[in-house]
Amino acid sequence: MKKEIVINYTQREIRIAILEDNELVEFLIEREESRRTVGGIYIGRINAVIPGIQAAFVDIGQEKAAFLHVSDVATGALDPELVDDEDFEINTGRKRKDFPPIESLLKKGQEIVVQIRKEAIGTKGPRVSSQISLPGRYAVLMPNLDHIGISKKIENRRERNRLRNIIRKYRPKGSAVIVRTAGNGVEEQQLRDDMKALETKWEEIAKKIEQASPPALVHEDVDITVFALRDLFTEDVSQIIVDNKQECDRLAAYLKSFAPHLASRVNFYSEKTPIFDYYEIEDEIEKTLESKIWVRKGGYIVIEHTEALVSIDVNTGRFTGKKNQEDTILETNLIAAREIARQLRLRDIGGIIVIDFIDMEREENRKKVYNEFRNALRKDRSRARVSQISDLGLIEVSRKRVRPSLLHYYSHECPYCAGSGKILSIESMAMKIEHWMRRIGALKKVQGMQFRVNPVLGIYMREEKSEFLRELAGRYRMVVEIIDDPRLHREDFEILSLDGKRNLKGEFV
Repeated sequence: MKKEIVINYTQREIRIAILEDNELVEFLIEREESRRTVGGIYIGRINAVIPGIQAAFVDIGQEKAAFLHVSDVATGALDPELVDDEDFEINTGRKRKDFPPIESLLKKGQEIVVQIRKEAIGTKGPRVSSQISLPGRYAVLMPNLDHIGISKKIENRRERNRLRNIIRKYRPKGSAVIVRTAGNGVEEQQLRDDMKALETKWEEIAKKIEQASPPALVHEDVDITVFALRDLFTEDVSQIIVDNKQECDRLAAYLKSFAPHLASRVNFYSEKTPIFDYYEIEDEIEKTLESKIWVRKGGYIVIEHTEALVSIDVNTGRFTGKKNQEDTILETNLIAAREIARQLRLRDIGGIIVIDFIDMEREENRKKVYNEFRNALRKDRSRARVSQISDLGLIEVSRKRVRPSLLHYYSHECPYCAGSGKILSIESMAMKIEHWMRRIGALKKVQGMQFRVNPVLGIYMREEKSEFLRELAGRYRMVVEIIDDPRLHREDFEILSLDGKRNLKGEFV
């Protein structure tokens, strides 16, 4: 499989695209006004301790207080969830009921050092942990712990033992070290140097913590381009292409410091055609904002975001197949399973995801689709837990969420429909006005009223409902005026007395 990383660099925005066999599978973006905060270390102050949810809120100097759950409070045991992108062999055996009460660990007003694990998403502030982890190219250093871990993705037993012995020899005192997947097969010197660099970095951070007063940022993780080299540039990446010469030279120099044999794979793009156009990435990014995605052979999937979860529906669309219906459905589901796995990575969709595959009668076909989906997810850097296909053809997925999805990054809630995607029809709005005319007219307390409405509704009422309005006004012996007000939402209207001084809508509620 051909794998490439394409970086588009401007003063205000950095975009990173990961291609597998010329197909966009992952996309990262960072803008000047919304820089990546995951990995940042802060000295903060506890604002509140809430026993009911076993969590505390920490002032770290950001707009929203950070959320610290009891499971993220450092107690000397290593939680494998603390490292961004790997599953490790360490099993603490801790369950929710095994944690001490948070009120016994933290007090309001207490100073605390925390690290951001998840960026602020929607109305929620960032999620933090008081257990610090410093990722390097090959290893992760976790101060104040005493463990050794090896990535589960390194499966060779002999290699695992070799790496464990190296860690035992060079591990800094009083720190846990976890070997990342990228450490597979690296020389002892490289691993030792990586650990030494992380130890030095922690010593510098510790000094800043001693001198800082809360709330304060004491350490910022690497920028997004260096992050791409550290966490995404593996041996199977054939090249990194950058369209900024200065940035290209910086990345090549960074690589030479720990993997000189890979430095030659960083190349400068000098063509006049914009780099994302040349690699046909721009159009693919535009498609990530669409809810409907067409797949091979005419089928399609629909992705819908809700407050609680993301739902994905699979449809045969124009695909009719050449054999029987069950085979057509199976083929559509298999194609969709691969595409859904790609879309989860590309759009960075996290949290709870429910996938509605087309119903299959045969159990063996359900297993084929499930296995296809699981295999496609193996390429995903984020952890995902997948349930078996239910009798209704549903698969439930829980995917680790570290930052807002691409949709939320690129867009805002529609101010007109408030995110529902729908507004009341003109006919429904006309019926609302009719109901109000009957309500006020029945009490016979006014001689007339004026409805101030959005111009779209005003035109409809005057052109389509004028005769009905006259009839209803005559029945209640009232004068009714329809007045356009472009400031009003299409679903909103005001009811005033004829002189415009009384708010009748407020009086009759």
